[in-house]
This record gives sequence, structure tokens and C-alpha cells, in this order.
Amino acid sequence: MSKERPTIGTDGRALPTMPPERDARVWARLVRVMFYTPGFLALLLLKTGEPTSFGITVELLMLSSAAAVVGGLFVASESDGKGADHSSRTGVWSGSLVLELLSVVPFLCAVPPLFHELASSTLLHARAPDAVNVSLGASELLPMVAILPFMVYQLAGFGTLHFVVSRQVNWVINIAIFGLIIAGYVANRESAYGTERMLVGLLIVGVGATVLYGILKLRKMQTDFDLRSPHKEEK
Repeated sequence: MSKERPTIGTDGRALPTMPPERDARVWARLVRVMFYTPGFLALLLLKTGEPTSFGITVELLMLSSAAAVVGGLFVASESDGKGADHSSRTGVWSGSLVLELLSVVPFLCAVPPLFHELASSTLLHARAPDAVNVSLGASELLPMVAILPFMVYQLAGFGTLHFVVSRQVNWVINIAIFGLIIAGYVANRESAYGTERMLVGLLIVGVGATVLYGILKLRKMQTDFDLRSPHKEEK
């Protein structure tokens, strides 16, 4: 059974609420998934010549893949043994924050227009002469449903961001993410690619700034926790 963390510091004040300990091996496996899957899809679209309608989609997929590598670096730095410092103790948490916001969010943003292109692009597959063009209609929105469990993950306390910002700010950030993904997809379907690029750019800048703040905040919280946490005397 895991030991409970102390909640009151040596100075009598409350200690920072740190995220729970997480298995670095699980996050390392997720790094592989998030590196290969978006990267393969991006190469698939690049092979067709990258038409305007999914240019930003390729960039999002490449960002998702590259961010997974960075997240893996943070996860690999995790250490709680001899020589561990404040940074190494937050390696998995920082890596999970990178994966959650800079890898998963761009991937979720890219999936709806990606599905539309895979289903309708004549560059990816030629139509048979006698084929009937059937519109997918509202069913094209099915891949976007993946955003909903992600929102639950973030807002129900599973995500790392939950421990970095207040509950109100967490709601604002995730509602903004949801709104920008939807708005970007609508702009893509209306062929307003300039608007789509602006919305997606705003989304990525926002989550990037949040990740930077979160990593620095986690390290600051760990430093504060280590300095004020009551230490047990060695036997």
C-alpha cells in the first residue's frame, strides 16, 4: 500500500498538492504511439502532394509526432533515487503535460479534417467510373467525438493540468481548446483556410504557453514540497 504524502509542512502551512505517482513505462509506450501514428498519417498526406485543404493538417500531425519525442525526453529524466533533484522528480508529470496538450490536442484537431480528406480526396484514391458519390453527411463528425472523453479526462481530475491551475482556469482552458478545434474544422470545411490557420495557430500558441507554465509550475511546487516537507529520520 502506498504511503500518504504529508499535507502540512514544517512551517505549519499547507504543502502543494502534487499529482499522483505515475508509471513511467505506460507513458513511454504512449510516446511510441503518439510518435508513429501522427507521423505516418502526415507522410501519407505529404505523399499526395499536400493540397491546400489539408496543409495545416499535415503541420498539426507533425507537431503531434515531434511533441511526443519531447515528452519522451521528460519522461526519461524521471528519477527518485540517488542524485535525484527537483527537476528529475517531475519528469513523468512534465512529460505527461507535453503529451496531453502538445501531442494529443493537435492530433484531435487534425483528425476531423483528416477523415474528410481520406474519405473524399481523389488524390488518395481514384474513383471508379460507375461509382456513386455518396455524401457522408453528419457521420463525418464521428471522429470528432473523441474530443469528448478527452474533455472528461481533463475536467474530471485525470489530467496533469488539474494539479497545476485552479479548477476555474482548467475549465476555461479546456473550453477554449474545444471551441478552437470546432471553429478550425468549420473554417476548413468552408474553405476559409486563412481563418483556419489563424484559429489553429491561436490554439497551438495557447497550449504551448500552458505547457511551458505547467512545467515550470510543477518544478516550483516540487521544490517547495521538498523544502518544507517533514523528513523522517533514517534508522
